[in-house]
Amino acid sequence: METKSFGTAVLYGIIFIFLFAAISSLIISLILRFTTVREGSLQYLTTALSFIGLFGGGFLSGGKRKQKGWLIGGLTGLVYTLIIFLFQYLGYDRLFNLEQLIYYICYTLISMMGGILGVNLSGGNSRTA
Repeated sequence: METKSFGTAVLYGIIFIFLFAAISSLIISLILRFTTVREGSLQYLTTALSFIGLFGGGFLSGGKRKQKGWLIGGLTGLVYTLIIFLFQYLGYDRLFNLEQLIYYICYTLISMMGGILGVNLSGGNSRTA
């Protein structure tokens, strides 16, 4: 039972991350298409949106699981990193470079923080003495 709830919580987090990324990408592409803004000027915005998406995915996973937020958030970040790595490696035949590796380590840490906060705000299991 415990493994199932881990998998379900991680799945909810991953779905949230990819939906958030798709919506953010759509909005940014519309901005780029219909304004004179250049892609380089939105670099920090896209990075911030990525961090928000990973934090939200970890938060949702932690809230769904209601315990061990650091672990469930970390698993959510690692599964996301693995999916992106496999897409890049199998689709483009490229490994992560050092800059990407640093980004994905930070994404996993942000997802862990989201998981911790998700557990604490969802009112996880309380222990009585």
